[in-house]
Amino acid sequence: MSGLADAEAEAARLAADLIRFDTTNSGGGNGCERPAAEYVAAQLAEAGLEPVLLEAAPGRANVVVRIPGDGVDRARGALLLHGHLDVVPADPADWAVHPFSGEIRDGVLWGRGAVDMKNADAVLLALARQWARDGTRPHRDIVLAFTADEEDTAEFGARWLVERHPELFEGCTEAIGESGAFTFHAGPGQRLYPVASAERGTAWLKLTARGRAGHGSKPNPENAVTRLAGAVTRIGAHTWPLRLIPTVRAAVEAIAAATGAALPAGWLDGGVAADELLAALGTGGVLVSGTVRNSANPTMLQAGYKINVIPGEAVAYVDGRVLPGFEDEFAGTMDELTGPEVSWEYAHREIPLEAPPDAPLMTQMASALLAEDPGSVVVPYCMSGGTDGKQFARLGMTCYGFTPLVLPAGYDYYAMFHGTDERVPLSALAAGVRVMHRLLTATAALACRPAGNFPVFFQGHFRS
Repeated sequence: MSGLADAEAEAARLAADLIRFDTTNSGGGNGCERPAAEYVAAQLAEAGLEPVLLEAAPGRANVVVRIPGDGVDRARGALLLHGHLDVVPADPADWAVHPFSGEIRDGVLWGRGAVDMKNADAVLLALARQWARDGTRPHRDIVLAFTADEEDTAEFGARWLVERHPELFEGCTEAIGESGAFTFHAGPGQRLYPVASAERGTAWLKLTARGRAGHGSKPNPENAVTRLAGAVTRIGAHTWPLRLIPTVRAAVEAIAAATGAALPAGWLDGGVAADELLAALGTGGVLVSGTVRNSANPTMLQAGYKINVIPGEAVAYVDGRVLPGFEDEFAGTMDELTGPEVSWEYAHREIPLEAPPDAPLMTQMASALLAEDPGSVVVPYCMSGGTDGKQFARLGMTCYGFTPLVLPAGYDYYAMFHGTDERVPLSALAAGVRVMHRLLTATAALACRPAGNFPVFFQGHFRS
């Protein structure tokens, strides 16, 4: 790994620089990633690569570059590594440091995007530049994609690239994107690393209630606001049943085996409530709490224009998330909960994903992590939200989530996502460089099971 120390230091610099570009995505087409995209393209070009910068709309820019491999793993096709350049909004008044300062304090990098996910973008950039300096070539072609609009609908990012420029991803059979491969401290000496092989689908809904408009002082049994409120209350109070897809089932087994948790009888057959299963997993239950069932959370309400006027229409929005294989159950439940007086439709919809958890790439990812942190345990993982992987899957790629961070105990990784005072230790960035280098320069031959505590998947279940 000669030269990696330079890449580790450069990853910190690149991440800080990227954070200083305000690429806030407020939704509805409101965003501008171009300055960050130009920076990324310049860094790649300086290393002798040939990046392509593409705008889906003014300011909404993406960068794609291909790094030729040496052909050792040519039979496995090219590997796509993707990361987004946009970030969610951040109010400086709520932060201890300015969210776009990229400040480094006491060995920690602060700013919006430090975890989601300019840190990971920087790791990929640093590795690409280091490989160019020392002549390293990966064993498969590597395609890097830095995208716009992931934090909204991907209309100006991955979705646009897939629809308009699929040729850029020719030969890509697998893809690695965000989330997963971070240290989860389940207890004293218990370090888990979740690697994502599934993610729930997106089902953003628009609910519409119609009624009879009238004066606010008169009785009105056909009040649209009342009808909408009833539907929203039923949705918010609904308890979704336990539904275990193969990835989550394997995750439950792996977490229980690693932590010594005693699982309740009947859990395999869905014979227990979701909350009972999560309680049995203890701290480790956090890793599956958002993916053991479908979900629907009311998020927005719109009705009326004057306090003494009953409107004829009221609208609500619901953030729904759907497990692979349970889309029909979700739609049927929405029909029941909204009732006959409220209609619903998809405001935005994306497919759920589930990739094989026993694929060679999955095994390589686990091996790369365990070489960095011996004695830890790698577990499968389903992401509760969504990523650009949903778009790249449309081109036939098998998609995983792997952005490695070796984190100290007490660091609340989940709180960093879309939270205030987002930050990441520089040591975690450096470890990410080492793990990704190890992964991307490994051959398929290394995906066999080594001795010791290396975890493997067998018949859909995780064993250590």
